[in-house]
Amino acid sequence: MSKRRINKVAVIGSGIMGSGIACHFANIGVEVLLLDIVPRELTDAEKAKGLTLEDKVVRNRIVNGDLQKAIKSNPAPLYHKSFANRINTGNLEDDIAKVKDVDWIIEVVVERLDIKKQVFENLEKHRTPGTIITTNTSGIPIKFMSEGRGEDFQKHFCGTHFFNPPRYLKLFEIIPGPKTDPEILEFLNGYGEKFLGKTTVVAKDTPAFIGNRIGIFGIQSLFHLVKDMGLTVEEVDKLTGPVIGRPKSATFRTVDVVGLDTLVHVANGIYENCPKDEAHDLFKLPNFVQTLVDNKWLGSKSGQGFYKKVRKDDGSSEILTLDLDTMEYRSSKRASFATLELTKSVDKVIDRFPILINGKDKAGDFYRQNFAGMFAYVTNRIPEISDELYKIDDAMKAGFGWEHGPFEIWDAIGLDKGLELMEAAGKNPAAWIQEMKDAGATSFYTVKDGATYYYDIPQKKHLKVPGQDAFIILDNIRKSNEVFKNSGVVVEDLGDGILNCEFQSKMNSIGGDVLAGLNKAIDLAEKDFDGLVVGNQGANFSVGANIGMIFMMAVEQEYDELNAAIKFFQDTVMRLRYSSIPTVVAPHGMTLGGGCEMTLHADRVVAAAESYIGLVEFGVGVIPGGGGSKEMALRASDSFMKDDVELNRLQEYFLTIGMAKVSTSAYEAYDLDILKKGKDIVVVNKDRQIATAKAVARQMADQGYTKPVKRKDVKVLGKQALGMFLVGTDSMEASKYISEHDQKIANKLAYVMAGGDLSEPTLVTEQYLLDLEREAFLSLCGERKTLERLQHMIQKGKPLRN
Repeated sequence: MSKRRINKVAVIGSGIMGSGIACHFANIGVEVLLLDIVPRELTDAEKAKGLTLEDKVVRNRIVNGDLQKAIKSNPAPLYHKSFANRINTGNLEDDIAKVKDVDWIIEVVVERLDIKKQVFENLEKHRTPGTIITTNTSGIPIKFMSEGRGEDFQKHFCGTHFFNPPRYLKLFEIIPGPKTDPEILEFLNGYGEKFLGKTTVVAKDTPAFIGNRIGIFGIQSLFHLVKDMGLTVEEVDKLTGPVIGRPKSATFRTVDVVGLDTLVHVANGIYENCPKDEAHDLFKLPNFVQTLVDNKWLGSKSGQGFYKKVRKDDGSSEILTLDLDTMEYRSSKRASFATLELTKSVDKVIDRFPILINGKDKAGDFYRQNFAGMFAYVTNRIPEISDELYKIDDAMKAGFGWEHGPFEIWDAIGLDKGLELMEAAGKNPAAWIQEMKDAGATSFYTVKDGATYYYDIPQKKHLKVPGQDAFIILDNIRKSNEVFKNSGVVVEDLGDGILNCEFQSKMNSIGGDVLAGLNKAIDLAEKDFDGLVVGNQGANFSVGANIGMIFMMAVEQEYDELNAAIKFFQDTVMRLRYSSIPTVVAPHGMTLGGGCEMTLHADRVVAAAESYIGLVEFGVGVIPGGGGSKEMALRASDSFMKDDVELNRLQEYFLTIGMAKVSTSAYEAYDLDILKKGKDIVVVNKDRQIATAKAVARQMADQGYTKPVKRKDVKVLGKQALGMFLVGTDSMEASKYISEHDQKIANKLAYVMAGGDLSEPTLVTEQYLLDLEREAFLSLCGERKTLERLQHMIQKGKPLRN
């Protein structure tokens, strides 16, 4: 890879996409220049202030307005609000000369070739030769855009297609132009993966590239299938959501969120520009879609689409669904299918596909038709849109949030079974499938020595998927490197003397089997290895302790067992901290309650940027009982400065637990002192997380890791703090900010974090605080209102305020 450095980028165009891209570069520490056009007329507010079109505030109104709108949007485009300081704004008349100082210019203006060409002509006058220049188009051919530009421009020019929202969607398509230097493609490929945290895919310059060509085919074929099979909107969203490893918003709700106009724009582009596509007619809009477009029912942005939110007379709201036959909105109906019931006990999505395609009901018919169409279509897109089949799977997973790509799903049901489905549906796969069978290959992918290999069509053999060397894929090494396994964890040897403890429970919740497995992992690491990583590659690190187990013990009033269970949890997290080997925890996604407590007790944390970490126990009527309350008191004590108002510092830590604060990114977890600045690190690409955690553990071992000495110097403030907290919770309850039960929980937490009602500030041990914490947790489990909260969370999946 070349020695290019990206210290500063210019983003041209500040709309939703441009501002989103600017924010994501700011997320990774790059300085950004964001430019847009100058307004042509004054607003009424500007006239009232006596401003003119020459005033800077007016000239930068569009860019500043767009950026502020983006920063305030939800989900947030920035990992941390302060990162907005890395973005400087300007306009394309006064500030265009500043592009001479940047390392990469990204054009994100409207999808019109004439306007884009005009912008490039202007940029070429100011760009420093050798600067990378790319376009974030979703469909205009790259070859048309660089026409008429100089040689240096064309050599450094290509397409870089981010998916919206840029922070959250991982697909980054790189599309070469006719004269793009291969060194530029190689650089962007590596940069996208390593720095931007993306799955980078080099695509061909064909309409809609890879992700949208396959993704829009998938949605359009569903639109036609819905009518043919007489399915409802709810039924399709039930069949195409989490059950098959797709986002919760499934199909129609996703279209509403993205905007029907966006989808139609891409579908029309494919219809017009791909006349030889064997599924050409599928890209024609069905009547019901055309009606939605004509009525401007474009989804969330217009207030209604396939779903519509309405206010009821009693002030509550209801989501109505569009009836595709009458084109009128009606109350939603629950969708249920016998075939889906059969998959309820199957945790791994990949294992559900063989069951789904053998369903004897409408759902089974739907999956057989749907997969037959998709399998045939992707085979026929090679080599048109990509030479390698794994790029199609990568694009669908990273751009559309699918857990498994089309070829992976086909492998799950078997090569011959897939062909059988196609034959029954009258679909024809590409000729290379038969050649693959003749060559003796029976699957698209195989795993050898912990690496994934894909079937390469020209060479008629399996080749290693490139770029895996920076990753550790636990799915690939689990069987061959297993050191220990129970029903809750698998412990794998990561090589180089480092073990990994991977949770395997439902939603990675922490129960007795997980704790026993983690203790075993520490035993093994202390005996024969040099370090331990606690990490997994599930959707979330851990949603917390197994509250079903706590609820059952509390209902049965088995307080001795419950006390033992909580003590086991506390002892386990303390072992993580005080073992003789370095421990590194690798949180990602939801890291709540007990998952957060594990994180708090590691020697070091390697967090994915997208980590949502917090102590949320108040929501189920208890305080953190696995060391979390103790640890926040300890961290408060460590933060006390000389001559500081210690009560104020302690109060911040108390509120972190009392308000069940959850960081919306790993960077926010630094603010909550859940992650430690200068010690814990954040990785933007989650695929690199386990490998990075392993490297950190190895480095700690190599530097001569010594087991820490148990703490006896935690400063607690006693009565002085307790009195302040109790006055505070009293006034909050009196003003009806919190319920009586909230007050009871808060007072118990106050007692723990103050170190009890000691008459003066005192230095105590961690164990002293753990005992107070456990006692408080147990007493709350005897409260009827806590049991109601636990039961509500188990049944409904959301907290109850009682």
